[in-house]
Amino acid sequence: MNIEDFSLDFFSLQGKTAIVTGGNSGLGQAFALALAKGGANIFIASYINDDGKTQAMLEKEGVKTAFMQVDLTQMGEPAKVVAACQETFGSVDILVNNAGMCINEPDVTKFDRSKWDPMVALNLTAAFELSHEAAKVMIPQRSGKIINICSMFSYLGGQWSPAYTATKHGIAGLTKAYCDELAQFNIQVNGIAPGYYATDITKQTRANPESNQRVLNHIPANRWGETQDLMGAMVFLSSAASNYVNGHILAVDGGYLMR
Repeated sequence: MNIEDFSLDFFSLQGKTAIVTGGNSGLGQAFALALAKGGANIFIASYINDDGKTQAMLEKEGVKTAFMQVDLTQMGEPAKVVAACQETFGSVDILVNNAGMCINEPDVTKFDRSKWDPMVALNLTAAFELSHEAAKVMIPQRSGKIINICSMFSYLGGQWSPAYTATKHGIAGLTKAYCDELAQFNIQVNGIAPGYYATDITKQTRANPESNQRVLNHIPANRWGETQDLMGAMVFLSSAASNYVNGHILAVDGGYLMR
């Protein structure tokens, strides 16, 4: 391609279909909206029932939406998600493995299999099964994007939840492994690792001056991330503009990892 052929249309998602797990709450909702603003039709798969507000918000962007309530930790359910999306929209062009959970336990001796197993099932195994099923659709298409939501704990250790850290290291590894498998079919597999964001989950930390400053001391940008800071990265990795970006974990962290 000649450089003069490049245009901002490369960032367009018009005519594409995206599956976003956990796309009707938290950061997943922002990812779904970013893709809708890019022009993609959105298929949301979530354990949490949708009250219709997320779908209404997405449809304001002029795209089509569908919702499926599902327990992704149950074997075979991810395959139903991919099949339902394909049946509804005719293709699966983008898969965002966003659904996840974190169970904390300050006493490491009490962090047992009852806490470990559900986190591994959702954060890692479900993402693998969804990617596996999506690949079956994307390989014949000779195109596709898989974006895994990683974490700062894809790079670091973390107190209180060894399962969360292990699964987020695992999802980063899955990203690289699937890149190696699927790049030959023009499928890009990348990750986004959010830093510390001003969300409901971090409200208590931000409200405490001491803990708030402790976090800020690690962020060169000297501010907490805002949800919209992640949305551009999602559109980029889902679009043709990133067709030669593969196996990469993009940290959107204000420079947190640099300190």
